Amino acid sequence: MPKMKSSRTLAKRIKVTGTGKLKIKHAYMGHFAPRKSRKQRKHLAKAYYVAKVDMKRIRDMICK
Repeated sequence: MPKMKSSRTLAKRIKVTGTGKLKIKHAYMGHFAPRKSRKQRKHLAKAYYVAKVDMKRIRDMICK
């Protein structure tokens, strides 16, 4: 059976931390920023960690 290919688009969007957690950026910051509140923009600008329930699925997709 051949090796599974990693999802390159996903691999470019996710960083693996030293402890093994997956760090990713929030969505909804691509455009239309001025119509969002300052509080919402500050919240969305920060990165966040992927939920534990999604970790295995995403690790399989990025094959690291």
